[in-house]
Amino acid sequence: MSGAGDYQEMAASVPQSLKAITLTHVRYRPGDPLGLFLAWVSLVPVFISLGGFVSHFLFRRELQGLCFAAGLLVSQVLNELIKHSVAQSRPAYCELLEACDSHGWPSSHSQYMFFFATYLSLLSLRRSSARRVIAAVPWPLAFLTMLSRVYLGYHTVAQVFAGAVVGLVFGAIWYWIVNTMFVDYFPMIEESAIGRWLYIKDTSHIPDALKFEYDNARAARKKVATD
Repeated sequence: MSGAGDYQEMAASVPQSLKAITLTHVRYRPGDPLGLFLAWVSLVPVFISLGGFVSHFLFRRELQGLCFAAGLLVSQVLNELIKHSVAQSRPAYCELLEACDSHGWPSSHSQYMFFFATYLSLLSLRRSSARRVIAAVPWPLAFLTMLSRVYLGYHTVAQVFAGAVVGLVFGAIWYWIVNTMFVDYFPMIEESAIGRWLYIKDTSHIPDALKFEYDNARAARKKVATD
């Protein structure tokens, strides 16, 4: 009896309305394999942010990549400002998803993925036309993310298309800002005290940075072997 009494006392102390962290809070219908697949697709922005950009900073520290990540953060702030200004509700199904406490227009997932796809495509094609495969990779994921947010009930079709348009346009604008304005400050940042302390670098002026690093790594290994 004491256990039941403790449970009732604990339940009574819990607030009537709880708010979930929506970063990984994705629901799907049990027994729906497509829903399960699209639920994982819906988490792609999380994987890109935590896995991709955190790993990039730890192991690469490229200024171009840091500006890319900064643009995604600015895009998300813009998304929140638009959402609060428009204040359009999510679909009625959001009650089952516990997502009605946030606005739906435009979809932040769609905006994130279309910003990511646009910036990565422009950056890849700028370096070499041979990188068309890399430039094409994020687009299927972007469209699948759009589909996942509608299929799972988090957004309407209009909301995900709005997010896609905002992400695509802002991604192109941010790419232009970085590569016509910010890029002039890259050498200064590289040579700054913080840049040298953190080993921040810029290889955007090198036509094929991968081959450049590969050749230099091999040359350094051969030099060590002969010393």
